[in-house]
Amino acid sequence: MRIDSNHAQPLPEGGRSIDPSPARVDARAGAGSALGEDSAQLSGTHVQVQGLVIQALQYPEIRQEKVNALRQVVLAGSYDPTSKQIAEGVFAHMLVTPAA
Repeated sequence: MRIDSNHAQPLPEGGRSIDPSPARVDARAGAGSALGEDSAQLSGTHVQVQGLVIQALQYPEIRQEKVNALRQVVLAGSYDPTSKQIAEGVFAHMLVTPAA
């Protein structure tokens, strides 16, 4: 966000803006109590994320059954992925692996 100091408007006494635009009114509505104090509400998203992390950590990092099955198919010479499967695999890898 760019701030242009040439268009700065002085604040009225008390340090509060007098801009009655709808964006300002909506931002202030419900933001504080009747005494003018700030308040915050936290969502339950953090708790949900922690639960998902715990679930993810329960799975083994390497699914040995799949590795062994694929190894046998490759060694037998019968592994023949389609171009679509290859593209999906590359794309999925790019989404998971950060760029160097």
